[in-house]
Amino acid sequence: MIKQLLSCVGRYKKESILAPLIVTGEVVLEVLIPLLIADLIDQGIVAGRMNMILKLGGILVVAVLISLAFGVLAGVYAARAAAGFAANLRQKMYYAVQDFSFYNIDRFSTASLVTRLTTDVSNVQFAYQIVIRVAVRSPMMFFFSLLMAFHVNPRLSLVFLVVIPLLGLGLFLISRKVFPIFHQVFQTYDRLNRVVQENLRGIRVVKAFVREEYEKEIFKGVSQRIYDDFTLAEKILAFNAPLMQSSIYICLLFISWVGARMVVAEAMTTGQLVSLFSYSLQILMSLMMLSMVFVMLTISRASAERIVEVLNEKSDLHNPENPVRVVKNGEVRFEKVSFSYSKNPDNLCLTDVNLRIESGQTVGIIGGTGSGKTTLVQLIPRLYDVTRGAVYVGGVDVRSYDLQALREQVAMVLQKNVLFSGTIKENLRWGNREATDEELVEACRLAEADGFIRAFPEGYDTYLEQGGVNLSGGQKQRLCIARALLKKPKILILDDSTSAVDTKTDALIRKAFREMLPETTKIIIAQRVASVMDADQIVVMDNGRVVAVGKHDELLKTNQIYREVYSSQLKGGDDHGAA
Repeated sequence: MIKQLLSCVGRYKKESILAPLIVTGEVVLEVLIPLLIADLIDQGIVAGRMNMILKLGGILVVAVLISLAFGVLAGVYAARAAAGFAANLRQKMYYAVQDFSFYNIDRFSTASLVTRLTTDVSNVQFAYQIVIRVAVRSPMMFFFSLLMAFHVNPRLSLVFLVVIPLLGLGLFLISRKVFPIFHQVFQTYDRLNRVVQENLRGIRVVKAFVREEYEKEIFKGVSQRIYDDFTLAEKILAFNAPLMQSSIYICLLFISWVGARMVVAEAMTTGQLVSLFSYSLQILMSLMMLSMVFVMLTISRASAERIVEVLNEKSDLHNPENPVRVVKNGEVRFEKVSFSYSKNPDNLCLTDVNLRIESGQTVGIIGGTGSGKTTLVQLIPRLYDVTRGAVYVGGVDVRSYDLQALREQVAMVLQKNVLFSGTIKENLRWGNREATDEELVEACRLAEADGFIRAFPEGYDTYLEQGGVNLSGGQKQRLCIARALLKKPKILILDDSTSAVDTKTDALIRKAFREMLPETTKIIIAQRVASVMDADQIVVMDNGRVVAVGKHDELLKTNQIYREVYSSQLKGGDDHGAA
């Protein structure tokens, strides 16, 4: 885990090395300062020698100023190194997520990934800054101060050898209790993020169903859980402070009592006693800082493990050694295809699918909810890999293609229409970054989107809010269709992507596809029979299987499921005019 994290230090190695080196200089000076004070007292003040007071006082001031400068520089370099480390770590995680397959993404919720990219990285960043500064300073301060204390008076310094092991045992016991709680807290943070995201995305539904109070109760429950967990962890960590203070006071009382008697007996000088007090405070303060480092590392350890989980997650989709980079045509063939999201052959979503779609055909897919329509088409651009069987595009197994080359030739308009904050032009150019304004307009005409875009005061430069919330459902669908058309794909998949447009507009879009995209294979998943009834062939799916393939008239005669869907829509008045 540590090796994986340190690989993200990158070009900030210089700052990461300079910070502890400068801290070393700071520690050396701080350890020498009590000796200078001891000499100042014994050789200057007690002896009444003004020249020694001025000389040692001047050296003491210079040492303090240099130590202060070292401290400032160490802080600056540590902050730069930690910020750069966090930026690299966040970038590496984000890039890793971009390479995930849908299967990998399904393993991590969106809320969990957001927490790991934000809260968890911030925790690790703070921990790294502490490690390269405080975690270097404290052990060195402890070691050198203890060494100097034994140099000043070995007998009095034995008290540290009694207190320190007891302190270490206490910190170890606190750690064992606290770590599982912090690990649980970050899992609860995932839930909190999920609750907030769902509420914000579905705020219109929440208000429409007057469920504000219900949502508040859910949020309150998760937030209370975080509060309870943190309170429990802090109660345990609260033992850290009295443990440290008890150790400090025991040492100081012992040194005061025994040291004073030794000064009276002239077995020790006043300056030595003062320096020993300073070394006692340095030793115990370094231990206190170590305990703070220990607490922070305990918290960040849980975050680090969650981060490394993302970094270690490997995509289950890979390019072959010599991938095919050219898709000849839009022919699609499924041969004995079975698929399971969990990769469990006993829990299949698709079972023994055999289907052939000729290049340039328009194919409709119809079936009830959960029949496997979307799952089927997601195998074409290899968003998932089949569990059994094979999918062929242009006569080549999709697993033999270069992933980017394959997906460049397959355009999908998904059920959930996703638009990004930016202008309409910027959103359309997701389909083709080099598209000219004329190509944008042509694609929008095919998708029946040009009319409503020009109705906006700023036309194609109209700014869309995140998710396209300032557009209607039908407008978003048409923009997404236009965006897909700009790819000029060999295969165009519309996954129930005209459900929010009226029947007339739907018919015009299909008419434009037939006339303007004769060589593109068009696969249309629809709930409305009218959207697929003029297709070259219609695929009827039920319970993960292809139960019938044929034209509209054939299926009305031979397939009961298709006939029932058609009859129910006709009786309900749905698409009656088109029918």
